[in-house]
Amino acid sequence: MSNNRGRGLQANALGTFDTVVMAVAGSAPAYSIAATTAVLVGAVGLASPAALLYCAIPMLGIALAFSYLSRIDVNAGASYSWVGRTLHPFLGFLSGWALVVSATIFMVAGSLPAGSMTLALFDEELAENTALSTLVGAAWFVVMLLVVLGGARLTVRAQLLMSGIELAILALFAVLALFHSDHARAFDWSWLGFGQFDGVSGFASGALIAAFYYWGWDVTSNLSEETRNSRRTTGLAGLIGVGIVFLLFEAFTIAVNVVLSSRQIEENDANVLAVLGEELWPGWGGKLLVVAVMLSTIATLETTLIQVTRSLFAMGRDRTMPSALGKVHRRWNTPWVAIGVVGVVALVMLIASNLLGTVGDILSDAISAIGLQIAVYYGLAGLAVVVAYRKMLLKSAANFLLGGLWPLLGAVFMFWIFVESLSELSAAAITIGIGGLAVGVLPMLWYWRQGSDYYRPAKLDATHTVEADYVPDGVVVAQSRVHQGLPTDF
Repeated sequence: MSNNRGRGLQANALGTFDTVVMAVAGSAPAYSIAATTAVLVGAVGLASPAALLYCAIPMLGIALAFSYLSRIDVNAGASYSWVGRTLHPFLGFLSGWALVVSATIFMVAGSLPAGSMTLALFDEELAENTALSTLVGAAWFVVMLLVVLGGARLTVRAQLLMSGIELAILALFAVLALFHSDHARAFDWSWLGFGQFDGVSGFASGALIAAFYYWGWDVTSNLSEETRNSRRTTGLAGLIGVGIVFLLFEAFTIAVNVVLSSRQIEENDANVLAVLGEELWPGWGGKLLVVAVMLSTIATLETTLIQVTRSLFAMGRDRTMPSALGKVHRRWNTPWVAIGVVGVVALVMLIASNLLGTVGDILSDAISAIGLQIAVYYGLAGLAVVVAYRKMLLKSAANFLLGGLWPLLGAVFMFWIFVESLSELSAAAITIGIGGLAVGVLPMLWYWRQGSDYYRPAKLDATHTVEADYVPDGVVVAQSRVHQGLPTDF
């Protein structure tokens, strides 16, 4: 590791509750349901609840991998650091790169609906205007950029407000859906079975889209250097986050199947929740759910910004990307150069995406492309935990199942859906997905030639890690400051 470190991020800024909120906000329940339900229904029809269920099981395996790895290496780069120190630095770099690219694409894909949802509150016609949606979305993006620049505490306060209102609205409508009597079709247990899928490739394409639904809970690991008692907190919060969003996703996809006809879903591809809201509570329902989606989208722009900027910060600090990205602002303790660079790149891409077509078209290709990149870095993290804990797996049944077998199955699942879905995806989605990853080979080889220490890592081995003492959330001792980027094992 280089000695020229400079300042670290702000240690102990977040507690357990804050981190759980960030995990839920990262998966963006309302946004995921609104933006992705039509894409998922288009891929697997009535089997959408099943796709989410069968993707949740391996996804929990990946969340367990993140939990176990964050205990032995606290690093804002998360899988970038873990995969690099267990499997190979090249794979580690590509893990970090996959996150950076998918998050940047998402900020484009997410800003558009943030704009169109805001406009939909005032006038449905305006929401169809891609140029105007882009402008309003860009304004929201800049606001979130400034919030993230202002530090971890400000970020969490904004998040508590936005996600609190969003989750309250979603909970209300989940209850309303239960008591809704005017059904489009009756609930059927087969929606949760394998029988509804159109063969293996149909299941794989559904699972790839479902992976996008869940993506984002791992923001807790990118915040680990800013979290109190992070060795315990970040992993636990990720697991709780996956559990909460799973319940919300299932409730709403089943409600969509019951309440809406196939035609309604098809005709309102980027706005399924608003239509569902109108059916459940005529007059007010649609507007309230549009508010929930708008807040969710803006909230997840914030968590995605954190993921991409903290990853770039870790890369800049290790000199695997320009070292300026590792600079931290004196007053706000945030990686201001990384935030500025990401802001400019995302805004340029957002304006360029305007030339590609309607909001619905842009979303569909972007979601599939991001799914490919998520599968890569989640899969690699699932393998990394098995390598890091290999000497401890047989010491207890819990270690074997939770730290070995389950994450390994999660990794195999991620790589399987990656390969299977290639034959199903559009040329545009594959170009964005694979091309985005391939571009990362250039900076990787360049900085490897420059001799970054990252490419000569101290191997990550769970048996050598000194377990951190447990620090209750309310108590911050002087020694519990984060390691300022130093390796956490001896």
